[in-house]
Amino acid sequence: MKNEPSSNWSRIHPILTRNNWLILFGLAGVSFFAMPPAFTLGVILGGLLIIINFNMLQQSILRTIPVEGPVSLKKVPLFLKYYLRLLIMGTILYIIVAREWADPIGLSVGLSTIVFSIVSYGIHQAIKAKNA
Repeated sequence: MKNEPSSNWSRIHPILTRNNWLILFGLAGVSFFAMPPAFTLGVILGGLLIIINFNMLQQSILRTIPVEGPVSLKKVPLFLKYYLRLLIMGTILYIIVAREWADPIGLSVGLSTIVFSIVSYGIHQAIKAKNA
């Protein structure tokens, strides 16, 4: 069926993945020419961390909630993986900022890559729906 969540996600996920990388490259490119190297490194590291985290979360959810067949919600492992991933990401971010490897503002911009991607997708869909 066309309106099933799994079919929607299988259609949307590749678009978001492509947008994530395009936005990260765009932000890093602008930053490279306009900002200091530490800021650019922050954008790149933040973007890479959030894209990896987003893809790992997606894989965990797809393994926990199957596309077809009976739904067996294994909430405890899903939440444990989520919090473990959050702890690891927080530790990595702490090390990056504490050792001053990257600019914290640049890191924040990079970490916003997924948000920019989702918002741009939403705006694109709204414009598409308005013109239809």
